Amino acid sequence: MRYSVLDLSPVPEGSDARQAIANTIDLAKRTEAAGYYRYWMAEHHNMPGIASAATSVLIGHVADHTSRIRVGAGGIMLPNHAPLAIAEQFGTLATIHGDRIDLGLGRAPGGDQAVYHALRRGMQGGDRFPEDVAELIGYLGEAPAGARVMAHPGQGTHVPVWILGSSLYGAQLAAHFGLPYAFASHFAPDALEDAVAIYRRDFKPSAQWEKPHFMLAANVFAADTDEEGAYLRTSMQQAFVRLRTGKPGKLPRPVHDIDAEVGVQMRQAVDQALRVTAVGSPERVARQLSQMIETYQPDELILTGQIHDHAARVKSFEIAAQALAESDRETAQAAQAAAESDNARLTRSAAERRRIRLVWDSGMMTRSLVSQVRLMWSAITVSKSSPPRKVSPAVASTSIRSSPMWSTLTSKVPPPRS
Repeated sequence: MRYSVLDLSPVPEGSDARQAIANTIDLAKRTEAAGYYRYWMAEHHNMPGIASAATSVLIGHVADHTSRIRVGAGGIMLPNHAPLAIAEQFGTLATIHGDRIDLGLGRAPGGDQAVYHALRRGMQGGDRFPEDVAELIGYLGEAPAGARVMAHPGQGTHVPVWILGSSLYGAQLAAHFGLPYAFASHFAPDALEDAVAIYRRDFKPSAQWEKPHFMLAANVFAADTDEEGAYLRTSMQQAFVRLRTGKPGKLPRPVHDIDAEVGVQMRQAVDQALRVTAVGSPERVARQLSQMIETYQPDELILTGQIHDHAARVKSFEIAAQALAESDRETAQAAQAAAESDNARLTRSAAERRRIRLVWDSGMMTRSLVSQVRLMWSAITVSKSSPPRKVSPAVASTSIRSSPMWSTLTSKVPPPRS
């Protein structure tokens, strides 16, 4: 299974955006080496703890410092932008970096109403997300004849488009357009099961995708011990509480007693929202990730982890990669063993069929032998009770000795004793 990274370029307390971006570059290099398939960044505005606001700029920066991993947006909040502008930005990225660029689209503004108005000052209101998605896809595909507006660069680059969401709306839209779907289960998992079911049920094949393709998002806080993993997680728990209470800031330092910091009820509410999470030692994280995959059956998995210390954050992603790679190896070995078992079973079945056939053929020969003996005995009995017929000795000898039965019988007669 493909596994990827979602990086918000967190700005930890005691640091700044410059260092956060440098950390992003280092993490991208390290996760590329660890085997991750995609490296996505998300658009957020007016948040001092996130340095990925100019998402397309940062995507280009990461792509410049990596060579194989796919780089993209998870996602661009399309209501903030004109579709043509996004098509030109990502068309330019694809022109520079080739087929390594992904474009995930979200419907949320990535900030509050004040941010929305600041970004789209004077623009017409209303929900035009479906129309904007269709327009954007058109700018990235082949230009229709007579088109008055085209994206240069962009037209014909066919940058893969994903729909991101945390509700049934996004699932329905992704299914309608025949696009891959990434669910924000790392912070809003309530509608996860229903959304995935609707997406898979209603998916319409498109020129981009023939069948549904679902990506599950999860948090990971992996360390040497369960206690250390739980300690690292407290930064995210505090940040989530501050965001929900209208006090966003830089990523807090971890604490040893999270209940004393935010209160038991608030911590429980946060844990419920962040329940799609793997936290603890390598063994525990491996079990939790395997359980997520078994439960939700995603086609891909994307991991995120808001960890204050950069070295601990890198290590967490490396532990998760090792766990997922080992799981893939075990799955492949199990599949190979199953295939070998099936082949052996088929071979045994074929051998058994051949044995049965031989037994059947042998039985047929035996029954044929008995029948011929009975016929010969009947002929002898009849000849004794009936008047003798004048038959040439040569004919009589030939009629008996040429019979296969005669050869079989005489071959089993022992030689006379002297």
